[in-house]
Amino acid sequence: MTPVGLSGGGPAGSAPAGRVGDGPAGWYGAAVTGVRATPARAAAQAGQPAQAGHAEQPTQTAQTVRATQSSQTAQIAQSAQAFGGGAALHAVQRLAGLAGVARSAGWWWPYADVAILSERPVELHRDNVGRLHAADTPAVRYRDGFGLHAWRGMPIPPDLVRRLSRLTHQEIASERNAELRRVMVEHFGYERYVREAGAHRVSEDECGVLWQLRFADDEPLTMVEVVNSTPEPDGTSRVYWLRVPPDTRSARAGVAWTFGLTEAEYRPLVQT
Repeated sequence: MTPVGLSGGGPAGSAPAGRVGDGPAGWYGAAVTGVRATPARAAAQAGQPAQAGHAEQPTQTAQTVRATQSSQTAQIAQSAQAFGGGAALHAVQRLAGLAGVARSAGWWWPYADVAILSERPVELHRDNVGRLHAADTPAVRYRDGFGLHAWRGMPIPPDLVRRLSRLTHQEIASERNAELRRVMVEHFGYERYVREAGAHRVSEDECGVLWQLRFADDEPLTMVEVVNSTPEPDGTSRVYWLRVPPDTRSARAGVAWTFGLTEAEYRPLVQT
């Protein structure tokens, strides 16, 4: 991920310099002013002659950016005028440049005389609640090769990613980092880990079997093994595993917890 500095009149060297017009800095100019920055324009602003071969010419990209931004700003302005009058319209106009930056760049840091921007990632993977998440590839990756592996929003080392498909329950048990061990267990599979690691059978009742596996430096892994009361088309019954709080004392209490009820409140009339 390569940050790009865009000078706004500050002292030379106050931010890292990027290639004007081709990186996020160029698009920042398009977002704020409606015109994409070019080497010729940058040289003119700095009071220097433009380099040969860099004559400033309108491009289809710049025209498209201006047209798109003008259309979007006009639509927002009409809505603001309808709902909030002049004050709302003024606020929308002031935010138009910031909205353009959000559409054109990644993370960025604006200061009084300079803005530092980063490129958008070329690859981004998230789970169903928006956290960075990927099993066998970087969850976020940039064009320069920088990337970050993550599982359910937690950064994980690349070497762990390479080992996930070949994990054994012994490797999981020997992992000293509790957070990484949870990642490993989730990828390995709770049911498989409980069976292969030798979980303790705590209790059994009409709702299922309560299993528990203890760790020296983390809360115990506690799960309820339940059997689906509705047979499959072939006559077999599917088995499910439910992770429950570590202080659960019975399978019934664990199943009740999954419904947001206490053990005493859980009285199903019909099970399906």
